Amino acid sequence: MADRDEFYVALPSILTDLEQGLTRKRAPKALINRFLTCLQTNVKGGKLNRGIIVLETGHGLLPRPLTAIETRHLIILGWLTEFFQADGVGLSAINDACLIKSSIQVLLRQHFGDHPGYTQLMELFHEASFRTELGQLTEMATGNKCNLAEMTMERYVFLAESKTAFYSFYLPVALGLQYLQRATEQTLATAQEVLFRIGWYFQVQDDYLDVFGDPTLTGKIGTDIRENKCTWIALTAFQLCSSEQKAVLSLCYGRPDMGKEARVKEILCQVDIEGVFRNFETTELDNLEKRIDHIGEEHGPLKNIFRSVLEKISRRDK
Repeated sequence: MADRDEFYVALPSILTDLEQGLTRKRAPKALINRFLTCLQTNVKGGKLNRGIIVLETGHGLLPRPLTAIETRHLIILGWLTEFFQADGVGLSAINDACLIKSSIQVLLRQHFGDHPGYTQLMELFHEASFRTELGQLTEMATGNKCNLAEMTMERYVFLAESKTAFYSFYLPVALGLQYLQRATEQTLATAQEVLFRIGWYFQVQDDYLDVFGDPTLTGKIGTDIRENKCTWIALTAFQLCSSEQKAVLSLCYGRPDMGKEARVKEILCQVDIEGVFRNFETTELDNLEKRIDHIGEEHGPLKNIFRSVLEKISRRDK
């Protein structure tokens, strides 16, 4: 397993690279300090799973230990993956987020401009940005206009792949493959197939935990019901409901009212959505494990990476 402490230790030098770059551009000191504070606020304290997966992918792909420079580069790519999720804080959040995304490209050019896979590394971040923004746009359209009866599993799968699977699971592994020059059309296709399915499972878990998770473990109070989110919980429950129950859900789902949220949760209990989720989870984990086992031995390192990724999220409660 990659050393989380080793990962953290590298952050100050990466921030120094950004600080020096901004200083060379004669940016005001106050702006530099604000930007660095914003970046640290958004990336520190998290689980860092995405970034750690980049480093673990590197460890898993090679039959030898990583060199010091390989370790350093993979850690930088891991931090860039963590930077990618930073949303910005305060009234200038949109500008903060844009600046953070731009800093990813600056650091990529600085550290990997001469790498033979530089274009592929850069394109992975561009693709992640495009997919994430498409997912966010779809989610906004759903929250603002869709009623529950109009939400579809097709829309949900698109959201799960765009907002979660590509960035959180495929991107970290693909970065490791591209950096170590182990990426082929077949390995990337296999990685996308398996990791998208893992990302789908992760998103369904998120939907479940938003409604039924323990806030002392998840660290938040769920809002999906009140915010009219297109979720696996809502879609699956709606299909299980009687006509009367569907009418209640249609009336109460997506309303910023605690009483209506409670009515929705009553219906979820009536159709035993918790039991349905547990059955889904058992089946999905079994299918994922079988799919990974089915991968040819010529891709043995990838199999172990997939197993490690799945193990991180299997039956999680936060």
